Amino acid sequence: MRHKPAVLSPAAQSPVSGRNITLNISRDEAHRTPRLPERVDIVIIGGGIIGASAAFFLSQRGVAVALCEKGHIGCEQSTRNWGWCRKMGRDPAEIPLAIASARLWERMNELVGAETGFRKTGIFYLCKTRREIEKYEAWLQHARQYQLDSVMLTPAEIADKLPGMAGSSPGALYTPSDGRAEPSLATAAIAAAAGRAGAGILENCAVRGIETAAGSLSSVITEHGPIACRQVVIATGAWTRLFCGNMGLDFPQLKVTGSVMRTTPVEGAPDCALAGADFAFRRRLDGGYTVAQKNANIAQIVPDSFRLLTKFLPAFRSEGNEIRLRFGRAFFDELKLAKRWSMTDQTPFEKHRTLDPSPSPKILAEGLRNLVRDFPAFASARIVEQWAGAIDVTPDAVPVISPVASVPGLLIASGFSGHGFGIAPGAGHLIADLVTNAEPIVDPAPYRLSRIAKETRQQV
Repeated sequence: MRHKPAVLSPAAQSPVSGRNITLNISRDEAHRTPRLPERVDIVIIGGGIIGASAAFFLSQRGVAVALCEKGHIGCEQSTRNWGWCRKMGRDPAEIPLAIASARLWERMNELVGAETGFRKTGIFYLCKTRREIEKYEAWLQHARQYQLDSVMLTPAEIADKLPGMAGSSPGALYTPSDGRAEPSLATAAIAAAAGRAGAGILENCAVRGIETAAGSLSSVITEHGPIACRQVVIATGAWTRLFCGNMGLDFPQLKVTGSVMRTTPVEGAPDCALAGADFAFRRRLDGGYTVAQKNANIAQIVPDSFRLLTKFLPAFRSEGNEIRLRFGRAFFDELKLAKRWSMTDQTPFEKHRTLDPSPSPKILAEGLRNLVRDFPAFASARIVEQWAGAIDVTPDAVPVISPVASVPGLLIASGFSGHGFGIAPGAGHLIADLVTNAEPIVDPAPYRLSRIAKETRQQV
């Protein structure tokens, strides 16, 4: 079944080897804009949680903003992720943004006037080896300056906090103030709140390109016509490299696929979110669990894998155990994909409204088996749904939230590398700060585009 937004409701049971993707996305049709505005201050391209958060914070400031989404709000990775809202284990560059986001998540239901599913339940990283303990102890040294409540737990402390766990762990990194939210609720709720505040929410409205006049942005051209504007935010997730390439911008980005499933409620299982060496889970609002296998994402070998090899090779050498390489149809599909088009052409974004990769039954079965091994209560879990998402990855796994020097008025917010859901509120706030020249919520320097790519446009 293809990914199709729907009202939150229980799904029918499906075996782990099958494919049943509904994702139960809550939608608020009352705040979708029925027609194209002629002019706004800012156009945001991409209706995931990053674009929706930016639209929300901009509309709260009275900025005229249009959010253009080629499919439906939150139809890709924004509703397909684990739903973790963590500060723990972040790249040091992301920690300030994660802290700012955590403060916003705590008030998010109030801010948007709807349920986002956020609950502060704590997150655990169980260690299997002494090397993992040393890795997290080194991270704590980076985190100490921010006075986080992250701590290393002893085996006795783990047993006390996780009484249902079988066996023992030599240590665990634990952050009580971290939490979880519902991807299927949060993105739609934030976009709807932006709509109520005056933002134009345009679904099934692919942007074909950006026009300039006298060196400055003048409009975006959508499949339904132009929207005049002064500034544009590209928040297009895994599509960003393709969109930027048509403009002559070489944005270094690859995609990996993560497989996820959800279960029926489980009696006696922990209320928190937790990752072991080879599984991960979080409690859902309905009492069920979102389950995945940690360190088991699939990277399809595609033409860009070779074009970007030198940029991504250091990351692959250090994190290669987390990626499973595959070669198949995806290579030839991407080879045939149009890389250049005019404003009058039908674009790849109109031909492929939603990235809907197939989940890996093998990876999901492994993840569930590993979970039951360490938490026997999950032996009673029934799998009711499974899906996969395309994750946009940068060479250093840190997002870009940055103006583009060669295109005044253009800002890119992409490459969140699987971390975007948890830091989306802070990222949206930072985007709003940058495009309105307000005091930034955090220092934007770590997210500058120039750290991973040239900002000069090439002739197209």
